[in-house]
Amino acid sequence: MSQPEMPTREIVLNALHNVIDPEVGVNIVDLGLIYGVEISGNKLRVDLTMTTPACPMGDMVMEDARRALTGLVPAGAEIDLNLVWEPPWSPDKMSEKARDHFGWE
Repeated sequence: MSQPEMPTREIVLNALHNVIDPEVGVNIVDLGLIYGVEISGNKLRVDLTMTTPACPMGDMVMEDARRALTGLVPAGAEIDLNLVWEPPWSPDKMSEKARDHFGWE
């Protein structure tokens, strides 16, 4: 049986669509919390943020994101979830779908 390959950016983002921010009920991709996906060699790095540094669900979101990504990479590959605060998150980073969810234009 062959070893799985590293996922593409699209596969990573599709998996992260399953990670829901429990406070608002919207996935972290549509909320605009994913700032970057980098796949290099045997390493997957995802830069993400929270809506606020005081987010009480931050640890849970990070754990859910790691769980969503773990099955995507081959054994021995590194997953680096990097929590960043710059630039600060703002509602303009949300997808149209998320904006519709909140009834925002």
